[in-house]
Amino acid sequence: MWELTKAFRFEAAHALSGTTFGTASEEIHGHSFRAEVTVRGTPDPKTGMVVDLGLLERAMAEVQKTLDHKFLNKIEAIGVPTLENLSRFIWERLQHAGKLTRVSVHRDSCNESCTYFGPQG
Repeated sequence: MWELTKAFRFEAAHALSGTTFGTASEEIHGHSFRAEVTVRGTPDPKTGMVVDLGLLERAMAEVQKTLDHKFLNKIEAIGVPTLENLSRFIWERLQHAGKLTRVSVHRDSCNESCTYFGPQG
């Protein structure tokens, strides 16, 4: 069994109310995000690949375009723009690209990340 991870970066703004950070998080502010998408499987005997990274990259580029330099509160499908909801949002848009095992979203400047392992149940 193999796992492949591919990442993309995006810059985006959001505002979060009701946190212990108070006005610092309630005001519109931005972050540099890094998303990692991991697929698992056995390499195809013909191609030697678990997934065609070119196809995965193409799908990831569409998600990146949706998020990059955007105000995340305006993207209805995210919901409240937390790390948790961002990782789920990315999963939902890439689940067709291969057998996803996890999507992690990092805010490296804050030393924070969140990993979504897909719907449970």
